[in-house]
Amino acid sequence: MAALTVRRSSTTRPLDLQRRRLTWLFVTPALLLYAVFLLVPTIASLWISLHAWDGLSEMTFKGLGNYLLLLEDRVFLTSSANTLILLLGGGLLVFVLSFALTMVLRDMAGRRFARAVLFFPNIVAPVVLSVLWGFLFQTDGLLNAALRGAGVDHPPNWLGDHLFLLIFAGLVWVNTGFYVTILMAGVDRIPRYFYEDCALNGATALERLRHVTIPLTWDVIATSAVIWTVGSLKIFEFIYAFGGTTNDLPPTAVWNSALFIYGQTFGGRVPQYAFGYAAASSVVTLLFIAVFVALLRRLTRRDRVQF
Repeated sequence: MAALTVRRSSTTRPLDLQRRRLTWLFVTPALLLYAVFLLVPTIASLWISLHAWDGLSEMTFKGLGNYLLLLEDRVFLTSSANTLILLLGGGLLVFVLSFALTMVLRDMAGRRFARAVLFFPNIVAPVVLSVLWGFLFQTDGLLNAALRGAGVDHPPNWLGDHLFLLIFAGLVWVNTGFYVTILMAGVDRIPRYFYEDCALNGATALERLRHVTIPLTWDVIATSAVIWTVGSLKIFEFIYAFGGTTNDLPPTAVWNSALFIYGQTFGGRVPQYAFGYAAASSVVTLLFIAVFVALLRRLTRRDRVQF
């Protein structure tokens, strides 16, 4: 028996070594790509953020000077506030609408077609969507034409007075279909007998949502929240194309963190080329992402429900 045990252990060791070698063979290319395209640029951005640099001349060390300037920059503070509004307010509205639509579509006959229609904006380029959104709300656009037809002599100047509100609404519209698709996939895997049992016990729709749907799709909700957090801090094309012009950036009142970084480097009629200052802002944005994702993982941590 002892000889058999020794023989088995001696044969499994080469197999374990072979598996480890194969594992590293497949993992190493991914790690190299991760290091080249993420770790190295992140470290470089951190180093550049400590300097004043226009991309061509020699760097001038400033220490934390760029970060201190950010605290006094009203445009940066406004863009940070807009980013938080899109992250928190937009996220709340997107998830409420997504869950409501998921519950409505769950038992609907043509739910696959409806889901495809809702998901359609996600397969169209954000620039195209922003242009279409602009045609709808411009001074002589479809909405104002409808208002004039209804007897409104002076319809609102949507793109002038309500630009950030329209950006907010447009981003909610674009993203809702994506999260409906994800949440519906999570809801579809819940066995029917849970809802049948709730019906037999006289549970209301709110009770079914609270005690069945949300607990059994919590892992999907948590993952979706992380995706939204990371994505909302990197929104760029929609705001740039919808709020800007052919030769200039959108008004600074509607900037977010991504547009602020672009505006400090290549954006605008006269590019700033303030790469050190922009790098400091990108480091702050990265810290935002890390902190919010860590908080989300902490707040949404629950034991997985098996069913």
